[in-house]
Amino acid sequence: MDISGKSYKAFLKRQEALQKQYSEKQAEKQHAKGKLTARERIRLLFDQGTFEEIDAFVTPADQPVEFGKVERTYGDGVIVGHGKVNGRLIFAFAQDFTIMGGSLGVVHAKKIAKIQEMALKMGCPIIGMMDSGGARIQEGVASLSGYASIFHNIIQSSGIIPQISVIMGPAAGGAVYSPALTDFVFMVNNTSYMFVTGPNVVKEVLNEDVTFDELGGAETHARKSGVAHMIYDDEENTIMALKKFLTYLPSNNVENPPVVQDDNSTPEINEKLRDIVPDDPNKAYDVKDVINLIVDKNSFYETAELFAPNLVTGLARLKGKTIGVVANQPKVLAGVLDIDSSTKGARFIRFCDAFNIPILTLEDVPGFLPGVDQEHAGIIRHGAKLLFAYSEATVPRITIILRKAYGGAFIVMNSKSLGGDFSFAWPTAEIAVMGPDGAVAILYRKELAESSNPAELKKELVKKYRDKIANPFIADESGYIDEVIDPAVTRKKIISALNALSNKWVKVPARKHGNMPL
Repeated sequence: MDISGKSYKAFLKRQEALQKQYSEKQAEKQHAKGKLTARERIRLLFDQGTFEEIDAFVTPADQPVEFGKVERTYGDGVIVGHGKVNGRLIFAFAQDFTIMGGSLGVVHAKKIAKIQEMALKMGCPIIGMMDSGGARIQEGVASLSGYASIFHNIIQSSGIIPQISVIMGPAAGGAVYSPALTDFVFMVNNTSYMFVTGPNVVKEVLNEDVTFDELGGAETHARKSGVAHMIYDDEENTIMALKKFLTYLPSNNVENPPVVQDDNSTPEINEKLRDIVPDDPNKAYDVKDVINLIVDKNSFYETAELFAPNLVTGLARLKGKTIGVVANQPKVLAGVLDIDSSTKGARFIRFCDAFNIPILTLEDVPGFLPGVDQEHAGIIRHGAKLLFAYSEATVPRITIILRKAYGGAFIVMNSKSLGGDFSFAWPTAEIAVMGPDGAVAILYRKELAESSNPAELKKELVKKYRDKIANPFIADESGYIDEVIDPAVTRKKIISALNALSNKWVKVPARKHGNMPL
């Protein structure tokens, strides 16, 4: 090719124009807000030199002049493409707030839809980095239709490829349903926001003063709404955490998760596990101590840590292989199940099941949270989600009963009769219809009322109940659990069980889909 030729000069001119539209001044504006530019985010995410951009030179749709000028820039405010992350092919889009506020017009939407369809076709994860002022007002219904196409594609890909949203600026109005539909949502403290209606509308309609952060900041969504699963203090750490998270996931639903080399630093037999659960059944302990002694060293990656902390969920590794962990947390509300923890657990279990990730359940649950608020808000319906998710899951499912396993909560937490594959119990386990105190109060109401020393009598009866009924050996002898094990050998038992389940196959009944109690 003659590099002095007219066509090549036109090519170079266009390349130069693309570079010029990303000015230093615009970058400084982003940096002043504590944000990176879209291209800086892309560079951080992908392995060096591997990102291939698609549709870099498309231009916005023409609009009537009377409704405001649309900048004739290349790319229409979003960067899309593919590359390698940790050596694996990943597709991604990054909305560019420096171009028309990252607003979504019809061309912008078509670029995202194209990359979504490519990711599904290639069986690769897709990452969406969002920083947008929302629908482009000048484009009217066309921009709304663009959102609909994006939502439709997310739903079509759900359970087939991992889809992760990273909120790195504003996401408002209909735009928030894009991340809400994806598998996991990362947010950045102080610089990212999500809300259906902003503070100004809240003020106008409800006369309530609320800040962006209070209404839809990262902390709000991580603690209160549960919309955000992981939050970090800056964009660099958010992207680094995202890259680590991806190492646990398969590329699609027909692959197994990647296996890393096990350094054998975690002992298969650990006597420290014998000392974690207190002798006093009413005393709390941190279930994360149990998790970290069972899984490969430093491999536990907790999800939704701040939301419904009475249930711990996260990904970890055993001998280098990814597993999902669901554990009641005695430190918070005694590990009781409530509306939020049931929903959190159900969503996580369904993700693991969709992507061939075995589920380990660590159980210490006194029951479901009682009370008028929970009942009226639908604890029955929400608790049933967790029940449905466990029973529906066909991946290997192993349960370790650490201590309490009472009533309906025992059933819900992956009991054998619900389809759990292996169920083990520590000697500290208490398995019964209800706790000793409540059971004794009902069964011996008359005797306690007539006793001259009801406190002493109740103490004796509670001990008798624990010995004769709430006893793991009785459940073991009846076949409701597989074995009472020495806590020290827990990791070894789980590894052995997972090896036995490595070729597990379940024939699912022919149906369109079940009707989960949403």
